[in-house]
Amino acid sequence: MDELMIKKVVQEVLDKVGKEDKKPAGPALTNPGVTEFVGTSIGDTIGLVIANIDSELQEKMGLDKRFRSIGILGGRTGAGPQIMAADEAVKATNTEIISVELARDTKGGAGHGCLIIFGAEEVSDARRAIEVALRELPRTFGDVYANDAGHLEFQYTARASYAIEKAFGAPFGKAFGLIVGAPAAIGVVCCDTAVKAAEVDIVGYASPAKGTSFTNEAILFISGDSGAVRQALIAAREIGKKLLATLGEEPKSLGVPYI
Repeated sequence: MDELMIKKVVQEVLDKVGKEDKKPAGPALTNPGVTEFVGTSIGDTIGLVIANIDSELQEKMGLDKRFRSIGILGGRTGAGPQIMAADEAVKATNTEIISVELARDTKGGAGHGCLIIFGAEEVSDARRAIEVALRELPRTFGDVYANDAGHLEFQYTARASYAIEKAFGAPFGKAFGLIVGAPAAIGVVCCDTAVKAAEVDIVGYASPAKGTSFTNEAILFISGDSGAVRQALIAAREIGKKLLATLGEEPKSLGVPYI
């Protein structure tokens, strides 16, 4: 093989590695050697299980004593994507959402991290729920856009389940949309644009001092007809990307947009 051909082969390999590095992270393929570990995913998210939680700790945490096993989903960036992924996990497994907590974290960003706990009577169900959630995360991060100045987040489901109901108070079984804009000033415009674009019901609104952990975000929760919810999200997404771009580079999706 001549020198030119060698260089070409090496470059093809490097290009392939570079493309793979840019793909959304999936569940980790290596186990650190502890039975509690399930996997990791995008957003510095880790999935864990406890097969038989200590009864005293369970009481102090305020967890339902019906559930011997718990699944734990925690992330430093996102919160919305993790909650949406957890919602899909509950639909697919025999588990319940015990708690959803939002941490003022985001690994240096403007928003939230999260701690989500699933309850199950059998550890296999808890583990399965975490596996489903971890696999869903690359999709739910698809409509999260960011640059150095802030981020935008848009989430959609045609049928809200228990995780979304618990976290956001959304009507069970109806289409649901989530709009997040950071800095909060941009978020307010996104929220206004969304409700003017389609006939949707406002489930709730959150801002730095109301309904968040004092994060620099404005957040809107909407419900209603599936087509209307999607239309509202798309309108908010378009104006949000334009406004955030004025503060830095064009906001880039963290995955493949799905709305």
